[in-house]
Amino acid sequence: MSHRNNPSKQFDPTFRAKSRSTWEVIRRVAVYLQPYKLMAAGTIGCAILSLLFAVTYPKLTQFVIDEVIGNRKTDLLAPAILALLGAFLLRDLFNSLRIMINNSFEQNVIYDMRKDVFARLQRLPVQYFDQRASGDLMTRVVEDVNAVERVLIDGTEQGTVALLSIFGILGILLYMNPSLAVVALIPLPLLFGGAAWYTFTAHRRYRAQRHAASAMNALLMDNLQGVRQIKAFGRQKHEDSRFADRAEDLRQSTLGIMRVWAMYSPAMSFAASLGMGLVLWYGGSLVLDGAMTVGELVGFIIYLGLFYEPVGRLHSLNQMMQGARAAGERVFDILDATEERSQASKLGRLNSPIRGEITYENVGFQYAPGKAVLSDISLRADPGEIVALVGPTGAGKSTLVNLLAAFYEVSSGSITIDGQDIAGISLESLREQISVVSQEAFLFNGTVRENILYGRLDAADEELIAAAQAANCHEFIARLPEGYDSRVGERGVKLSVGEKQRVSIARALLKNAPILILDEATASVDTATEKLIQEALERLMANRTSFVIAHRLSTIRKADQILVLRHGRIIETGTHEALVARDGLYARLARIQNTTFIEEGFEKIENELEIVANP
Repeated sequence: MSHRNNPSKQFDPTFRAKSRSTWEVIRRVAVYLQPYKLMAAGTIGCAILSLLFAVTYPKLTQFVIDEVIGNRKTDLLAPAILALLGAFLLRDLFNSLRIMINNSFEQNVIYDMRKDVFARLQRLPVQYFDQRASGDLMTRVVEDVNAVERVLIDGTEQGTVALLSIFGILGILLYMNPSLAVVALIPLPLLFGGAAWYTFTAHRRYRAQRHAASAMNALLMDNLQGVRQIKAFGRQKHEDSRFADRAEDLRQSTLGIMRVWAMYSPAMSFAASLGMGLVLWYGGSLVLDGAMTVGELVGFIIYLGLFYEPVGRLHSLNQMMQGARAAGERVFDILDATEERSQASKLGRLNSPIRGEITYENVGFQYAPGKAVLSDISLRADPGEIVALVGPTGAGKSTLVNLLAAFYEVSSGSITIDGQDIAGISLESLREQISVVSQEAFLFNGTVRENILYGRLDAADEELIAAAQAANCHEFIARLPEGYDSRVGERGVKLSVGEKQRVSIARALLKNAPILILDEATASVDTATEKLIQEALERLMANRTSFVIAHRLSTIRKADQILVLRHGRIIETGTHEALVARDGLYARLARIQNTTFIEEGFEKIENELEIVANP
C-alpha cells in the first residue's frame, strides 16, 4: 500500500539501536548455544587436548638439550624426536577436529539466529519499516548476525582455552622456577591496564563503523532499485558523490578502529617481549651462576611463549567482543521489537462465512502524537458494496484502507467486520479474508506462476489458469518464452506496467477473499490495456465488499458509495447522482472539464478555495 500519507516515512536510513552492555549481548546470544551443548563440549575438549600435546614440546626440548645432547646419549635422540613429532601430530589432529566441529557449530547458530531475526522482521508492524531503510535491515540480518555469533562461538572456545592455558602454564612456570616466574609476570599490569583501556573506549568506534556500513548499504539498495530513475535524470555523478561520501564515512570509521589497534596490539606485544627479555636477563645470570641448566632456561622460555600467546589471543577476543557488542545492539533491536498484535494467542478468529459488512465507528488515527491523519471517520459498507474513496493527495485515503487490513492500528474508535471488532481478531484470520491490489503492483523475483500462486499456494494448475484468464493475462503469459515458468525479474521489471497489474489481479482472484482493497491502477497504461485491466477489476470486485481508492473520474459512477475525504475527514458521502445534486465539493469536481485524474481536479479546486480565502 502507498505511504504517501505517512510523515514518518522520512526515516533515518540507519535508525540507531538501543545501547546494550557486553554482558547483556553475551547473555542473550548464549541462548542459541543451548541446543548444541555437545558440539560446544567437543570443540572445547579438542582444543584442550590439542593444548596438552602442545605443552609437551618445551619439556621434550629441555630433555633433548640437557639429557641427550648434554650427556651425548645418541641412542635417545631418535626416540625423543619421534616423541616430539608424535606430540605435534596429535596436537594438529585434535586441532583439525576442533575446526571441523567448530565450523558446524558456528553455522548452526548463525542459521538459528538468522531464522529468528527474519521471522521477527516478518511479524513487525508496518510502522517499524517506515522508520528504517531496507539496506540497513539487510546489514543486520546478514553481517551483524555473523559478528554477534562469533563472540559466543569463538569467544567461548578460544576464551576458555586461553584462560586454561594461562593458568595451567603459569602453574608450570611457578613449579619450574618460582623466582624466574615472578620476573616473567612483571609486565602483567601493563597488559591488564591496556586491555581495560581498550575495552572502555572501543565500543563507540565499532558502533560508528556499523552505523556507517548500514548507511552505505542503505544507499546502495536505493540506487539499485532506482537505477532507471538515476539514468533517466542523468544523476550518475550525483550518486557517485553520495556513495563516495558514505564509503568515506565507512573508511574513516574503519581506519579509526585500525589506528587504535595498530597502537594497542604492538604495545601489548612489546609488553610480552619485555617479560621475555627480563627472563633472559635474570635466567641467563642463573645459568652463569650454575643455578640453572641451559635446557631448563630454554624450556622455561618456550613455556613463557606459550603463556603470552593466549594473553595476546585474549586481546584479539576483546577486539572481537567490542565489534560483536555493537552488532548485537542492532540485532536485538529487531528481536526485541514488539510484534503486530503480540497477544495473538488471546485473539479470536472471524466467524465464517464472511458476509463482508464493514463499519467504521468514530475512527481516528495518528502516526505520531499531535499529528492526526484521520479524525472521526464513520462509515458503513454493506456486503458486496463498492465504496470509492476520493480526495486530494494527503487526504487520508490510503491510511483509511490500511487500517482495515490492520497495517496500522486505530488510535481511537473501532472497525468491525460482520459485527466483530477487528482489534480482537488475529491478523492471520483477518488478512486471509482481505485481498489487496495496490496502485504499484509488486511482483517477487521469481516466475509468473510463483507470483500468481502467492494468492493461494496450494491452488491447482486449473485454478491458476482460470484466475489468469479472468484477469486478462493468460494470453500474454502464454506468449512468454517459458509461459507461466518465465521469470519476471526483480520487482517484475521484465513485464510492462499493465502486465504486472494484471498478474497482481490474478493473484487476488486466486485468493478469492470476500473483502477487496483496491488502489485503482490504470493511471499509467494505454487505453487498450486500461480496458483489459478494468474488465479484470470488474470480475475481481463482483460479489465482494470493495474499497476502491479512485484516481479516474470514469470509475466513480459505478460505486455504491462515494466518500469524499479532505484533511483526514469525510466531508461528503453518497452515490454519484446524489453528490452531484448536493452541489458540494464533489459536484465541483465533476463539473471540471479536461481533467482525467481526480487528484488534478482537487488540486484545481484547492487552488480556487485558497484564492477565495486569501483574495
